[in-house]
Amino acid sequence: MTDRQPPAPNVLRVGFVPGVTLTKWRRIWAERFRQPLEVVEVEQDNQRRALLSDDVDMCFVRLPVDREGLHVIPLYDEQPVLWLSKDHLLAALDEVTADDLADVRVIHDSQPESIELAAYSAAVLRVPMSIARTGSRRDMLYLPVVDAEPTTIGLAWLTDNPNPLIEEFIGVVRGRTVNSTRTTQARGGVESPQRPRKNPAPGGPASKTRGAKRPRRR
Repeated sequence: MTDRQPPAPNVLRVGFVPGVTLTKWRRIWAERFRQPLEVVEVEQDNQRRALLSDDVDMCFVRLPVDREGLHVIPLYDEQPVLWLSKDHLLAALDEVTADDLADVRVIHDSQPESIELAAYSAAVLRVPMSIARTGSRRDMLYLPVVDAEPTTIGLAWLTDNPNPLIEEFIGVVRGRTVNSTRTTQARGGVESPQRPRKNPAPGGPASKTRGAKRPRRR
């Protein structure tokens, strides 16, 4: 039993895991739609739970994720990096490999306590580049891990979520134009009004041309 009120109609709630930037998509949404877009950051460990518990309608997730009951669209890959203190021995390198990390404590998250450990050279963080950029610190830097598999960001939502704005947001993320066929269908077939073509006024230039007599040949 919960006292949480159901979401207001015509609202789309979008979650995102750390490292995902929604600036472009939020701007396009605001330009095209009057319905509000509610955006909330979701911890990666809770990305699936946020959808199942109806906290969000859609979520930018970091794959892999259990896809049972979900639609998932893979969007883009992320470059893996090593995020570490500028005073760490590995900071002298331009890039790192798995062999370089054999004797190093590697943490695979970006929790505040983990970041503090890395800042004091007690560990290094193996994270996507987007997370290291978002949490940029003057006392830390990041190096590409050249032999590591990239991570992938995807867009997920429940298969039985009836919110009609989901299809609209998919169109925004996939780059559909405002007048694309699928976007128009999702809006009920309402397209942008087109200006009527103007007919030449009676007696205007076109009318005079049609009614003018041909000169006689001499």
